[in-house]
Amino acid sequence: MKSKNGKKSTLSKILHRLRDYRGRLLITLFLSLAIVSLTLYVPILLGDAIDLIVEPGNVDFRGILDIFARIGIAVLLTSVFQWVMNALNNHIAFSVTRDMRKEAFAKIQALPLGYLDRHRTGDIVSRIITDVDQFADGLLMGFTQLFTGVVTILGTMVFMLVINWHIALVVLLVTPLSLFIARFIATHTFKMFRMQSEIRGEQTAVIDEYIGQQKVVQAFSHEDKSLDEFDEVNDRLEKCSLKAIFYSSLVAPTTRFVNALVYAGVCIFGAMSVIGGGLTVGVLSVFLNYANQYTKPFNEISGVVTELQNALACAGRVFDLLEEPDQSPDPALPEHIDNVLGNVEIRDLRFSYDIEKPIIKGVSISAKKGQRIAIVGPTGCGKTTMINLLMRFYDPDSGSITVDGVETKNMTRHDLRRMFGMVLQDTWLKSGTIRENITMGKPDATYEEVVAAAKASHAHSFIKKLSDGYDTVIGEAGGLLSQGQKQLLCITRLMLSLPPMLILDEATSSIDTRTEADVQSAFAEMMKGRTSFIVAHRLSTIKEADVIIVMRAGEVIETGTHEELLQKGGFYSELYNSQFAH
Repeated sequence: MKSKNGKKSTLSKILHRLRDYRGRLLITLFLSLAIVSLTLYVPILLGDAIDLIVEPGNVDFRGILDIFARIGIAVLLTSVFQWVMNALNNHIAFSVTRDMRKEAFAKIQALPLGYLDRHRTGDIVSRIITDVDQFADGLLMGFTQLFTGVVTILGTMVFMLVINWHIALVVLLVTPLSLFIARFIATHTFKMFRMQSEIRGEQTAVIDEYIGQQKVVQAFSHEDKSLDEFDEVNDRLEKCSLKAIFYSSLVAPTTRFVNALVYAGVCIFGAMSVIGGGLTVGVLSVFLNYANQYTKPFNEISGVVTELQNALACAGRVFDLLEEPDQSPDPALPEHIDNVLGNVEIRDLRFSYDIEKPIIKGVSISAKKGQRIAIVGPTGCGKTTMINLLMRFYDPDSGSITVDGVETKNMTRHDLRRMFGMVLQDTWLKSGTIRENITMGKPDATYEEVVAAAKASHAHSFIKKLSDGYDTVIGEAGGLLSQGQKQLLCITRLMLSLPPMLILDEATSSIDTRTEADVQSAFAEMMKGRTSFIVAHRLSTIKEADVIIVMRAGEVIETGTHEELLQKGGFYSELYNSQFAH
């Protein structure tokens, strides 16, 4: 995805986010000024001490000791101020990045599923984790080094102009050359760091995909191919990173060369002034010290430039995610259904993921309260897409879906989805205990209710065999549980919440035949009085459905009961008989 955020746009957005921390930033500015002032005051004191050493046997030791005491106080105050400023800078930088992460994660919850379908999971993870970390590092460096460095440069120049404006003029004339070089290189490296960040996200996506599907990779001996793919992305990242770091690293030597010219100029003009009687040796030492103080921030800033360019590039990718349009909003005045009956009407529904490739073409379905509606058809005919539209994971291009006479688009998504209980072929379990996963739809359920639901789904027997029963902690995506056990837990989750309507999309596809028969019996009991939508490939599981909807290429081509459709001898009959052909 092409970035909408250039460097200037990204920088303005970062500054906008810092507005909430204006008070702390002002304190940081004050501390920075105090640190720079004290740092610049010390060379003046040292110069005064040098001037008290007139000749052998004529040294004002009392005056020198007094000066050293003031130097000690100045150094101590500088250390305290520096510690406080660093603590404030850390707090601001990590508060901003914490807020960005929270906003990014909240954004994912509000994004339409189409965005998540179009973008690789690893790339999204990279934006929230790696890119925000890189941004935090750059922001912290900007506060601690760039900010103080700029103040040091300005403060040193003011001090030099006050002491001797002729020598200060030499410094001022050479300075623009250093700034021009740094700016030229920084401008040209931003695009490289942007590309580096994008390729790093692509690399994270590749790693995420192959780790998640390692069994499949090994089963098909795809290891070498996966290594080749990773090496290709890794090589591109290496080349891009080397270019970005090489060009940005040119800033340091070039600015150091210019800074050496500044120091040499101060030495020559200062020495001539001392010989001519215009300056004392002590004042010359102050100027030489200031020349170092003045050029040192340029060297530090040149090192910070690399981090800042990287930080801006990473921040731009995060802002791209944050600025993605949310899913269509819920209505301002939503309609509510107090007592859900379960009468569902789908009228002339049309939908496509790609405008040139329609998936659902004018489908109409009527489901009365308590009916079991089975949706069957070949792979890719639009069965699961119909479920996605019913749950409003996607909005149709045209047509309408109503529940008890109320259009789903006129309800809040929360109200609509609360009416449905859903078990999919693809199971999802989070890291946590068995009980936490089961109670996801009903957090306040008692232990007895959880056990009753598990017994109804025939999951209780295997749960009790686990090390800690219902308190057993399972890892990501169900840990070491079998696919069938994961599906039984998802079924248990549904049986615990018992909503008015059910959606079963290949809900028993991973369960053994004997357990499936028991679960189907439990489903039959649970479906009584509840409108149910059943998606199935194994047609033997939907014989008892009240209405069977047969779909092909996004259209409804047949409807009726199992017996009626067999008697018609149409497409359903062909599908059914093909499953039992020898």
